[in-house]
Amino acid sequence: MTTTAENTAESHVFEADVARLLHMMVHSVYSDKDVFLRELISNAADACEKLRYEAIAEPALLANDPDSRILLTLDADGNKLVVEDNGIGMSRDELIEALGTIARSGTRAFMERIEANKQGEGAQLIGQFGVGFYSCFMVADRVDVASRRAGAEEAWLWSSDGKGGYSVAPIDVAEAPARGTRITLHLMDDAKSYASRWTVERIVKEQSGHVPVPIKIVEAPGAEPTQLTDGTALWTKSKNDITSEEYTDFYRGVSGQYDEPALTVHFRAEGRHEYSALAFVPGSQPFDLSDPDRKGRMKLYVKRVFITDEAELLPRYLRFVRGLVDTNDLPLNVSREMIQESAILSAIRKGVTNRIITAIEKLAESDQDAFLKLWENFGSLIKEGLYEDFERRTQLLALSRFRTTASGDGYRSLADYVKDAKEGQQSIYYLVGGSLDQLKASPQLEGFRARGIEVLLLTDSVDSFWVTNAPEFEGKSFKSITQGSADLAQFKKLDEDKAESASAPAEVQAFIDFAREKLADEVSDVRASDRLIESAVCLVASEQGYDRQLEKILQGAGRLQSGAKPILEINMDHPVVKAIAAKVDAPSLRDDAAFLLLDQARVLDGDKPADPRAFAERLARVMEKALQ
Repeated sequence: MTTTAENTAESHVFEADVARLLHMMVHSVYSDKDVFLRELISNAADACEKLRYEAIAEPALLANDPDSRILLTLDADGNKLVVEDNGIGMSRDELIEALGTIARSGTRAFMERIEANKQGEGAQLIGQFGVGFYSCFMVADRVDVASRRAGAEEAWLWSSDGKGGYSVAPIDVAEAPARGTRITLHLMDDAKSYASRWTVERIVKEQSGHVPVPIKIVEAPGAEPTQLTDGTALWTKSKNDITSEEYTDFYRGVSGQYDEPALTVHFRAEGRHEYSALAFVPGSQPFDLSDPDRKGRMKLYVKRVFITDEAELLPRYLRFVRGLVDTNDLPLNVSREMIQESAILSAIRKGVTNRIITAIEKLAESDQDAFLKLWENFGSLIKEGLYEDFERRTQLLALSRFRTTASGDGYRSLADYVKDAKEGQQSIYYLVGGSLDQLKASPQLEGFRARGIEVLLLTDSVDSFWVTNAPEFEGKSFKSITQGSADLAQFKKLDEDKAESASAPAEVQAFIDFAREKLADEVSDVRASDRLIESAVCLVASEQGYDRQLEKILQGAGRLQSGAKPILEINMDHPVVKAIAAKVDAPSLRDDAAFLLLDQARVLDGDKPADPRAFAERLARVMEKALQ
């Protein structure tokens, strides 16, 4: 492709991330480079759908060419492959924005993952991270993009060898599409097969057979085009007429992923509101799960015309679901403002949400292994619904799975927990923290473990929030083991015949009273503990206020200026505590010991001593006396 205005070409340098990404693609070996064609076809289909939507308000954009199409032209002699659409097209600025930069926050994560993974996993990662257009540099040593925006007079040529920069220049409209985009791939020597019909037809039918735009192929320049796919919308077909391979193909196109869907939900609702829904739970985590905007990725169609992907068709805790909803009940010219306020869309949102949650419940009943894999990928998001979705909270609680002190390497449901609870146990006990290993080493667990009382081990950030307003589950309330009294005296230890007394020996009680007075500025109380077995001390929160972990999160986020004073619990049976308590004639030692025990509890709680210098001096004095 040539330009009639070479002297007006503008040269640009790729952003650093783009240049690095292209270098990795060109110089890495992938087991399946076919993904590039699926990405280009998906982009072309999106461009056609955007045009159909804009033409609702401005029909003149369609001119005399109202039918969307994608055309693949093969040039084996010239070693080229051309992908052309008659969609919305791009202006100069849009070409630079779309092809010269990467705006997605997941790009850096993609590059780190692709460098860390073994060769051969590239195709899956490319699809997962949605780098789209850039994947064509795996097979082409130069790419030319000629584009003309619908309704515009001028046309533009973007060109790059994928090494460091690109150029943008105006071109004669006779050399550009009448509307849309033409991408010419100058294939590498080891990618000549992508100019053969057999290869291209195989890829299209395997990966892009159900994009909602017809695809035609031209076997050689000047030849007549023949049709590969008819652009029939998969979601309009009966489930009985769709194979699992067709569902997978469509899922990969609509999601931008390259894995197998973990769950497919396809139904047509009839009655007061009529709509079709086709939704997929991915088989692996999409790269944008940590998007701070927590936006969903469900598309809204009206009468098979793409309207928007920002309609919030599902609650945000189901943002990992990919798919679409197509309805005839909304007008084609519906505005975004009307969408958000639409009673029809509210009813659709409720219906689709219920069907997806029900499908996940059925998976949990029918295929435990598949459900647990889904839960590992998306359980932390589903638990956001425990905090946000009051209407379905009980349903989501029953669906949720947890690591516990009794689960080993697996998961337990709350129904399992309640079934195995101790006689007289009125609470579901939980412990929140940053990692499973940290929680398992927590001193607060010792008394529960010694009595065989199961504790939920919660490591997701949302866990600190939903437990604060969780309802009872089968008559048992949720209780943090780091807040308030443990009330464990009523339960006997596994190696004892009866419940023990919580009273402390006189000397130890005297030391507890002493520590309470000495540490009054640091803690709200010092008391004997019934939750400690091996450790000497631990910190817990008061019955009122926040759990220890939630308090830390709120302070870290600047939502809480200062935390409440904790309670220091002392193990009255610990040898060190007994030895300190016996030193009634060594007041300075008891002073240092009280503060050292407090700092020890802080360290066990994942913090550091409040005053490291004072801690070191006290420790040195105690060691000196011990060595005398």
